[in-house]
Amino acid sequence: MALKIRLSRAGSKKRPVYRVVVADSRSPRDGRFIEKVGLYNPLLQKDNKDRVQLNLESIKDWISKGAKPTDKVARFLGEAGVIPMPAQGNNPKKAQPKKKAQERLAAAEESKNQPASESPAEEAPAEEAPAKEEKKD
Repeated sequence: MALKIRLSRAGSKKRPVYRVVVADSRSPRDGRFIEKVGLYNPLLQKDNKDRVQLNLESIKDWISKGAKPTDKVARFLGEAGVIPMPAQGNNPKKAQPKKKAQERLAAAEESKNQPASESPAEEAPAEEAPAKEEKKD
């Protein structure tokens, strides 16, 4: 049986409170759990001592039995000093534009770098101007 130390949602609509529970990894998020080992209230300010409440002795016991914490719970345990602080995922490529946007940017740069005589943007208004004058007369 694979054990996880994870968050289970409680509280009312738009007012979440999470229980830190030890559960079988196959059971549903809010379903059956083995033991409640803490509480997490994301609505409180980050410096509030009641935001994260953990039963550290029980958690250490479950970790020694093979329970694995999820990413969020591992961060809580790292801040509490139970386990080493996990490395935060840093994805520098996430903020870069995707393939089509990069193609559009490259095309825009090419049009800016073309000489003035070859630029189609400058020729188009010159052709449209006489057509507008004919309509006015």
